[in-house]
Amino acid sequence: MSRIGRIQKQTDNRFLNLYALEAIHRDGSASPYYVASRAKEVRDLKAVTRENKPDGVILYGVYGEQKDRVVLIRQYRYPLGGFVYEFPAGLVEPGEDMLSAGIREMYEETGLEFTPVEAGSYSRPFFTTIGMTDESCGTVFGYCSGSPTSRHQEASEEIQVVLADRAEARRILREENVAIMCAYMLMHFIASEGDPLNFLQIGSCLSG
Repeated sequence: MSRIGRIQKQTDNRFLNLYALEAIHRDGSASPYYVASRAKEVRDLKAVTRENKPDGVILYGVYGEQKDRVVLIRQYRYPLGGFVYEFPAGLVEPGEDMLSAGIREMYEETGLEFTPVEAGSYSRPFFTTIGMTDESCGTVFGYCSGSPTSRHQEASEEIQVVLADRAEARRILREENVAIMCAYMLMHFIASEGDPLNFLQIGSCLSG
């Protein structure tokens, strides 16, 4: 069975660090494996704790009286050297729960008020890109109101708020750079009828 041997921290950054793992393969051979993580120390890695605590939140916000638009951001991302469409998202701060993080991040990135709804097991944290990181994020679902603004964004952020209807969501998927989690959620939004969050009623029943 494959397992992990020694683990060494390679960097000491604020938001993201690189760890070198000794990957011991099922035939007994070994090779280095590099992992990016939000963990501050080796002891905090999910491979060590075996606990899936969310590093961040992704926000599925529905907007408008008809509940026919979804809140997106178009953000400049340095790894791409350009803009990409995403759902609003952010890190969960120490001592903060996912709902509080979701309300805060939505306001900071878009200026909108966010009212989360019960989502049962659909909001538990899932892993993002497990070939290169142990990061996991939970999705917070809810309804947004107010007027978009960039006033509360950090100086390091370049974010445009997009209130997309289903036609615009289709265009974005055809023509734009899109984060994969956002793409899947947009596909759900396009396929839904009426309130896109109606499916959560089934999810709440399943979690009971």
